[in-house]
Amino acid sequence: MDYFCSLSGLDPLWDWNRTWYTPNPDLTQCFQNTVLVWVPCIYLWVCAPFYYLYLHSHNRGYIRMSCLCCTKMVLSFLLASFGFVEFFYILLERHSEIQQHTVFLVSPVIRSLSVVLVVLLIQYERRQGCRSSVFLFIYWLLAIVCALVPLRAKIQLAVEEGFSSDAVRYTAFFSYFALLLAELVLSCFADQRPFSTEPNKETNPCPDQDASFLSKILFWWFTGLVVKGYRKPLKAEDLWSLRKDDTSEKIISDLEQEWTMECARLQQKTDSLSPTATLGSKMPDQAQLLRKLQKEQSSGFCLLRALARVFGPYFLSGTLCLVVHDVFMFSIPQVLSLLLAFMSDADAPLWKGYFYAALMFLVSCMQSLFNHQYMYSCFTVGMRVKTAVMGLVYRKSLVITNAARRTCTVGEIVNLVSADTQKLMDFVVYFNAVWLAPIEITLCLFFLWQHLGPSALAGIATIILIFPLNGVIAKQRSKLQEVQMKHTDGRIKLMNEILNGIKILKFYAWEKAFLERVLGYRAKELKALKKSQILYSISIASFNSSTFLIAFVMFGVYVLIDEGNVLDAQKVFVSMALINILKTPLSLLPFSMSTTMQALVSLKRLGKFLCQEELKSDSVDRKPLHPGSSVLVENGTFSWSKDGAPCLKRINVSVARGSLVAVVGHVGSGKSSLLSALLGEMEKKNGRVSLQGSVAYVPQQAWIQNATLRDNIVFGQERKERWYQRVVEACALVPDLEILPAGDETEIGEKGLNLSGGQKQRVSLARAVYREADVYLLDDPLSAVDAHVGQHIFEKVIGPKGVLRDRTRVLVTHGLSYLPQVDLILVLVDGEITEMGSYQELLNRQGAFAEFIRAYTSTECKESSVHKGTRKSSSRLSVTDYMPIPRDLSQEQIVSGDTGSTSLQNVEPSSETDQPQAAKDAGKLTEADRAKTGRVKMAIYMEYFKTIGLALILPIIFLYVFQQAASISYNYWLSMWADDPVVNGTQLDTDFKLGVYGALGFAQGIAIFGTTVAISVGGIIASRHLHQDLLHNMLRSPMSFFERTPSGNLLNRFSKEVDAIDCMIPDGLKMMLGYLFKLLEICIIVLLATPITAVIILPLGLFYGFIQSFYVATSCQLRRLESVSRSPIYTHFNETVQGASVIRAFGEQPRFILQTNQRVDENQKSYFPRFVATRWLAVNLEFLGNCIVLSAAIFSVMGKGILSPGIVGLSVSHALQVTGILSWIVRSWTDVENNIVSVERVKEYADTPKEAAWTLENSPLSPAWPQTGTIELRGYGLQYRKGLEWALKDISIHIQEREKVGIVGRTGAGKSSLALGIFRILEAAKGEIYIDGINIAEIGLHELRSRITIIPQDPVLFSGTLRMNLDPFDAYSDEEVWNSLELAHLKNFVSGLPDRLNHECSEGGENLSLGQRQLVCLARALLRKTKILVLDEATAAVDLETDNLIQLTIRSQFEECTVLTIAHRLNTVMDYTRVIVMDKGLIVESDSPSNLIGQRGHFYRMCREASLV
Repeated sequence: MDYFCSLSGLDPLWDWNRTWYTPNPDLTQCFQNTVLVWVPCIYLWVCAPFYYLYLHSHNRGYIRMSCLCCTKMVLSFLLASFGFVEFFYILLERHSEIQQHTVFLVSPVIRSLSVVLVVLLIQYERRQGCRSSVFLFIYWLLAIVCALVPLRAKIQLAVEEGFSSDAVRYTAFFSYFALLLAELVLSCFADQRPFSTEPNKETNPCPDQDASFLSKILFWWFTGLVVKGYRKPLKAEDLWSLRKDDTSEKIISDLEQEWTMECARLQQKTDSLSPTATLGSKMPDQAQLLRKLQKEQSSGFCLLRALARVFGPYFLSGTLCLVVHDVFMFSIPQVLSLLLAFMSDADAPLWKGYFYAALMFLVSCMQSLFNHQYMYSCFTVGMRVKTAVMGLVYRKSLVITNAARRTCTVGEIVNLVSADTQKLMDFVVYFNAVWLAPIEITLCLFFLWQHLGPSALAGIATIILIFPLNGVIAKQRSKLQEVQMKHTDGRIKLMNEILNGIKILKFYAWEKAFLERVLGYRAKELKALKKSQILYSISIASFNSSTFLIAFVMFGVYVLIDEGNVLDAQKVFVSMALINILKTPLSLLPFSMSTTMQALVSLKRLGKFLCQEELKSDSVDRKPLHPGSSVLVENGTFSWSKDGAPCLKRINVSVARGSLVAVVGHVGSGKSSLLSALLGEMEKKNGRVSLQGSVAYVPQQAWIQNATLRDNIVFGQERKERWYQRVVEACALVPDLEILPAGDETEIGEKGLNLSGGQKQRVSLARAVYREADVYLLDDPLSAVDAHVGQHIFEKVIGPKGVLRDRTRVLVTHGLSYLPQVDLILVLVDGEITEMGSYQELLNRQGAFAEFIRAYTSTECKESSVHKGTRKSSSRLSVTDYMPIPRDLSQEQIVSGDTGSTSLQNVEPSSETDQPQAAKDAGKLTEADRAKTGRVKMAIYMEYFKTIGLALILPIIFLYVFQQAASISYNYWLSMWADDPVVNGTQLDTDFKLGVYGALGFAQGIAIFGTTVAISVGGIIASRHLHQDLLHNMLRSPMSFFERTPSGNLLNRFSKEVDAIDCMIPDGLKMMLGYLFKLLEICIIVLLATPITAVIILPLGLFYGFIQSFYVATSCQLRRLESVSRSPIYTHFNETVQGASVIRAFGEQPRFILQTNQRVDENQKSYFPRFVATRWLAVNLEFLGNCIVLSAAIFSVMGKGILSPGIVGLSVSHALQVTGILSWIVRSWTDVENNIVSVERVKEYADTPKEAAWTLENSPLSPAWPQTGTIELRGYGLQYRKGLEWALKDISIHIQEREKVGIVGRTGAGKSSLALGIFRILEAAKGEIYIDGINIAEIGLHELRSRITIIPQDPVLFSGTLRMNLDPFDAYSDEEVWNSLELAHLKNFVSGLPDRLNHECSEGGENLSLGQRQLVCLARALLRKTKILVLDEATAAVDLETDNLIQLTIRSQFEECTVLTIAHRLNTVMDYTRVIVMDKGLIVESDSPSNLIGQRGHFYRMCREASLV
């Protein structure tokens, strides 16, 4: 190269004396004309082929010619022409001595050819739809950086010699430079979108797609949303729609493909390990188990492989950024070392100091840019992984077998979606630390060795001591966490049951017993938490003091092993900078390892679930309609699981098209199982099942969605108005629609919360009828409805004249009255069909069925003597005669329907002006979790700190101040030590200096421990109080509150919000306060060293506050939107898992999958901007931090004569920490602000209306009250809310002791309202109720409710022992409990259980049949044996035998009591002493049944309809 330059008469390529060892540095002419010109060109030509291939494989469409593109082209042609002009100019001017100008000839040609290549690339980018080019940006940047040196030289020459000396050349160069600059600026902008024939469907596209790459790197594209969020609180509609690559549809379809392939491979692998091959044929069971275990083990890795294939490439690009970030990170201490060497060297020229300061600033900026690109890619991958796994789990939950479904509860499946996907997201973010942290630690120690020699090993020894300590603590904490989680799970499970059975708790006055149980769990939970937090404080103290400890040991060993070892500024502060770098990988390593371990466990759990057995689609032959049997089962044997005993054996059924088949049998004989087998829900052992045409299914327990009533019936079909009206009428829903506040647009609560049992069942039936299917499978749909309604439905829908008369119907029933009208009866006994035939045939056979019928005709004869065709048209239940027609539908309230459950639907009162709005909102029942808007109010913080108490807050603040003072002192002491003069090759008093340094450091460590423990204890105190208040407030709320508030919202308060108050807020406060005080310390140190820095720090501080306020407002709002949009995902999941069999029967899986996709996307729409906001903030703040580093370094260089190297080292090494600290402060601040919202949400229920007091202090009651059981109502009136229709009007009645009273009436007549009034579930609006002469409004609620008894309609059991379910207060002896069980006909059953009274009931008592649960409720009443019994007729789901047992028991055991029965079957009350007939909230008739029939009034008409007269 030197020879090449010498040909043109130039100096050599490089000259150190000219470039480095000089106060006025410059590069040689040869270097300027060769290397600086060629470097950008070489970059371009080497990388262009690869870039071409990249563009070729990423075609995004064609971009039309735009102004931007045209301008770039024009400027490029101008630039190219400059080079060619220069080339020809030299050729013409200097053609005689061309040899001497080779360099000047070659360079412009290379330059121009490169620009021509750029023009071609710009065109190709446009063809391939590339809108912003990083590749060309780097080229232009390189070209400008290389042109800066000649520019400086040209300016200097022009200043010295005058511009006119060579005006042409100057003008040419300056124009050339201006064009380069223009090209660089233009390459920072993005071109227009590629031309597309499809219209853009996105309403609010993500600006990321329109952003140039520079905007992407710096996250400027996000600024618009931040500004919007600052101006006004963000709403869901302000959020951008998801990018195509982030949508569920795209992600899940990609992963599903991979997962299907993985599953196929796994299946092959398990098949190849067939049991005989592995373990011989003797041990098939063990072999099966081993195969199952192997499959579970490998399923997790298969899932990981599938995820890696789909998301790996993008993740690797992020990992590359991380590696580059590390390179820059390790460069910073090296530059600091050079700066400190410069400060120590008196002769060094000043420009070097400025050069090092600028270099440090540049390196720091590059480090933060690459770091945030890495974090951004990690969070994006994490988000996609979450979406993908959620989608897979949801799809799986729709096809999983019932046996597998039993092994994983609804809660566990929701847990997979919430907790395990979160762990996978964390894994994506921290996984790289697992392999990178050890490399970083090794590099740090290598550089420390360079500075301090073998003393660096002492640092390693300290680390080796600190980390096992933290390891032991972490292990202990994880054990404590498991204990804590166990208690938390127990508490949440119990809370869930309390919320589901709250009505029962209120009726029985059991709130206190359950309150104690919850607080018992809570105390254990907090005990574990407290221990864990104290251990954590030791961990934090050791970690925060680790910088000091490592430095103390290293420097101590360094100065003590050899007196000649001197600690100067360079050694001290470069070592400190390295130790600060060392802290990050040291803290991340254990955390990332535990995250990885947790993720592997989650992968295994997910894999295990995703590999569960699926329902076989071929177990039922679905055929199109053609003549012949509609339903055919040949020799069918079915069981609920692969290995389980068969519960249906030798089933042979053939059902002709259009016929009606009844399936009868005792409770537990397999009736419902038969329908499940027909639906393909059971494991088919052998035989064949075939169904013709489409199927509709009505399950025994109605499954109702949280949607409007109309949506529940239409269930995804198109709207056919006339057919819809016909269906509603046939299913007797017209009266209900009239009472519902918004008719069929009324929103139904979770699990049909605001409908009665009968209404739910009728809606479920209407959904099936609306389907117009070919085969109907009806699982006891008439059990939950009143007799007359049942009769109506049978006639209008199911029976020979009903709307389904031409369809095939299989009806499971307990109602004997319907049997004469069916075509075929199947009698099931213990899973086998024992008899089959028409009603008459079976009676003639004199078999079991005939006996069964005879036994009951005596009691039921009136009801079953329904002869076809004898009924007059008037018997067609025209309910309207008896219905209260609402005056104002928008405000009408519902006391829900026929089975008289007590749902009160509360609608906010509306003023006159709101009338139209009221009509619209009337149907809203559940109050969705609202996202609060704006910043969190100061009052919430005050509320939180008030709960902690001043006695703790003052010591906390004092400890923080002390901790920072100690830190400043030991750092300042260190810098003084570093500046100590060296006398005879040593420093004086090193032992004393080391001692003082150590003492200050240890004092700081103790203070850190003190602060963290104090904050943790304060947090636990606050948390205990807040949870207790929440629990009390909730249990003291009236019933209406629970019907208005979805249980999910309440559970959320008890789980997520309480968890945030337990851990998140104290942890956030620890971090925030720690970093705030640290920042103060750094500012003090920098200002002490260079007071002039204040000029920079103050404006930067203001700017920081400005950015921070922008960010916190937006971030909090996004966090709220994200958490509000998360609830619907879990609600939908929950609903789907519970209704999976119905969804499958109707074939609605695709619609539900689509709904879930929409809900997940809705959630990710707020999650995506949330994590981008953090990156936006960090990039901006780290730039500010880097400015502080720059100013500290530059002012130090300026004060070179005055400042000692020690002070400069102290100042700059502390300034280097600012970047991280600034963003951590805002992040922890935001965390605290986001989590303090939990306090706000927990306090929310403090102000809702409460019930009356549970007990009154000086109560007038005697312990034995009520002794006689007389009830008197005087002018009693009841309203569900002020200003609404009266539910009961002016009722006056006197009920004598031991009287048996039946209350009858149509739906909505006020039967249930009476019961609600007696129990004060609703308070009287006027009038009084007296029991034994005492006004019940003047005693405590528990005093009242614990002394009268109700047998409610829905039998609710709680998880816990059977004994707890009967007697939660342990008020009765075992003998009394057994006695009540015997009377309730449960003694034999309970004696047969292994644990007898301690038999564990599962959640909701699901391991008992419905009939058994009903009998347990009877046993409760028998145990309490109060003088007044209210019976909300509860015989819905019981076969006639059990029904008779209950009636007999009540007649014999409650003979001494006053019994009020809300009757749905009139034959129940025929032998009562009095019957009260209610209508529209009034008592219309009241007398003995025989007298009422004689009067031929309302009661007579009802009896006639039920064919009892």
